[in-house]
Amino acid sequence: MALERVELFNKKEFLSFLLFCLFILSYSLLINFQDYKNLTRFDTVVVEATLLKQYTKTKDEKSYQLLKLKTDEGINFYTTAKESFPDAKGKRLTLEIYSDKITFYGYLTSFYAYSKTKQIHQSQTIKQRLNSAIASEHKNEDITNIYQALFSAAPLNKGLQTTFSTLGVSHLLAISGFHLGVLSALLFFLFKPIYSYFQNRYFPYRNSKSDIFLAVALSLLVYLNFLDSPPSLLRAFAMLVIGFVLYDRGIKIISMQTLLLTVILLLVLFPKLLFSLGFWLSIAGVFYIFLFLIHFKHLGKLWQFILIPFWVYILMLPFSLVIFGNFSIYHPLSIIWTTLFTLFYPLSIFLHLIGQGDLLDGVLESLMLLAQSQSTIELDDVWLVLHIVLSLISIFKKSFVPLLLFFSLSFLIYAINHVT
Repeated sequence: MALERVELFNKKEFLSFLLFCLFILSYSLLINFQDYKNLTRFDTVVVEATLLKQYTKTKDEKSYQLLKLKTDEGINFYTTAKESFPDAKGKRLTLEIYSDKITFYGYLTSFYAYSKTKQIHQSQTIKQRLNSAIASEHKNEDITNIYQALFSAAPLNKGLQTTFSTLGVSHLLAISGFHLGVLSALLFFLFKPIYSYFQNRYFPYRNSKSDIFLAVALSLLVYLNFLDSPPSLLRAFAMLVIGFVLYDRGIKIISMQTLLLTVILLLVLFPKLLFSLGFWLSIAGVFYIFLFLIHFKHLGKLWQFILIPFWVYILMLPFSLVIFGNFSIYHPLSIIWTTLFTLFYPLSIFLHLIGQGDLLDGVLESLMLLAQSQSTIELDDVWLVLHIVLSLISIFKKSFVPLLLFFSLSFLIYAINHVT
C-alpha cells in the first residue's frame, strides 16, 4: 500500500512561515530602496543598458523613437531619441539619464526618463551572437523575431504580439514553465545514459534521480541567468526546485500550499515581481492546472491529459479577453496549437542546431495568416475580478466549480458571437 503524502504546513507552521517571510520582504525592500537612492543621488547618472524595444511614434506631427531598455541591474525604463536614431535593438548602450523625477514605485516597475545616448556598443554579447545566428537561418524578419523570442527571450514586436494574442498562443512565445518542462525532459534523457555509465562503474551507491535532477537544475539555472531571469521562467524554475525538494521528502506537491509557497518566496526575494503581468499570468496557469488535479484526481491519467488543455484554455480565457482584448474565430484552436508545440519546440531547437532552422518557416507563416480576421473585444475589469473570486472560492468548495466553468464559457460564447 502506497504511503499518503502529507501537507506542507499546518496553520501554526504557516503563520510562523509568514512572519519569517515578512522579515525577508522588509530586508529585500530595504536593499531595493538603497539601490534606488544610489540611482537618484544626483540629477543625472550614467547607466549601461540593453535596448529591448525600439519603434517610431508620432505626436503633434513630430516623429521620434521610443526606446525600452533594461540595465545590468534589472531596471526597466523608457526614453526617447530622435527619429534618425539608428536601429540598435539588442545592443548595449551607455546613457546619461536624468534621474531626479524617478519615484521608488517607478524604480520597482518601470519609468520614463530623459536621456542622452553616449555610446552604442558594437561588440556583441553571447545573446546577441545567438540572435545573429538565428537570423542567419531565416529571411522573414517576423519569423526571426519568433525564434529569437523562443530561444533568447527577445521581445516580440507589436505586430507579432497582436497576432499571437489573437490566436490565443501568446503563452507559447513567452518562455515559461511549458518550455522549462520540455527542456527538463530533454536534459534528463541526455544526462541519464551518461550518468548511468559512470554510476555503474564508480558510484553505484548514489541516488541517480537526485544527482540527475541536480545536473538538470544547474543547467536550467545557467539558462535562466543567460535569459536575464524572465518572471514566468523564474516562477517555473522555483516551482521545479521546490517541487522536487517536497517530493523527495514525501510532501504533497499538487497542492495550493505548494503554489502559495512559491509565490510568497519569490515575492519576498524579488519584490519587483509583484508588478509583473507575465509572472501573475504564469501563476494563474499553474493555479488552474492544480485546481483541476485537486478536484478531478479520481480521473485516469489519460483523461486528465486530454481534459487539462481544454480546462486551462477556458479558465484562462477571461484573462486573455479582459487584458489583451484580441480574438478571432481561430482562437479556440490554441488548444491544438499548444499540444502540437510540445513536438514543435524541441524539433525547432534541433533544426537550428544543424543549420536547417528555416524548414518550419512555412508552418509559422500559415499560422500567422489566420490572425488576419481579428476583432477587438472590450470587457470591464470587474468581470475578471469576479472570475478570480469564483476561482478562489472553488479551491475550498467543489460545488462552485460548475459555476466557475459556466462563467468562463460565457466569455467564450460572447467572444464567438462578437466575431461571427
